[in-house]
Amino acid sequence: MTTPLLTVTHIEKAYPGPDGPVPILRGVSLSLEAGRTLALTGESGSGKSTLLHLIGGLDVADAGTIMLGETEVTSLSDKGRAALRRDRVSVVFQQFNLIPSLTVAANIAFQARLSGSHDPDWTDRLSQRLGLTPHLSKYPEQLSGGQQQRVAIGRTLAARPALVLADEPTGNLDEATGRDVLDLLLELVAETDAALLCVTHSQSLADRMERRVHLQEGRIA
Repeated sequence: MTTPLLTVTHIEKAYPGPDGPVPILRGVSLSLEAGRTLALTGESGSGKSTLLHLIGGLDVADAGTIMLGETEVTSLSDKGRAALRRDRVSVVFQQFNLIPSLTVAANIAFQARLSGSHDPDWTDRLSQRLGLTPHLSKYPEQLSGGQQQRVAIGRTLAARPALVLADEPTGNLDEATGRDVLDLLLELVAETDAALLCVTHSQSLADRMERRVHLQEGRIA
């Protein structure tokens, strides 16, 4: 049996409320192998984005463990979690999160340069596959929403992460553009043998993933 790249075990998370802690995740467990795709679905408030943020080291769990390979994410310091996001995990956000003062080319190369893994040939190939070669000298504000999300995908994959986390990656796009962007994301993730965990409300997007996990009130339904 293949050893999972990602193993989430009995994760719990609560946030402060006026009457005490409000539970968001209540003992969630899941796993994901390298090169595989997983959709995380559920209603608003079910804990999907919270779980994604915990896996990516953007927040800290109250209990349970998250393993990425041999690394226990849940025991890392702030510095260790930052290094994890720099070197092994990349996030595609709904809001793109591009750096407005950098060109498209610089945005795509940004994370790879930080991690010391910048490969100009791979970056050029990514730009071509994403249809961004004519736009490399432009700035994010000069691009459409679909083009900006392609830049975000390029930035994510330029560093060749082991795990790609996507939080509603087509949520700000029209249906046709979202479908095209998802096609490219799936093709390029497969090419790099990365694992993809995708948080989504979209039935059609979830159907494109190999597996689906549904969260309901902080538990696996």
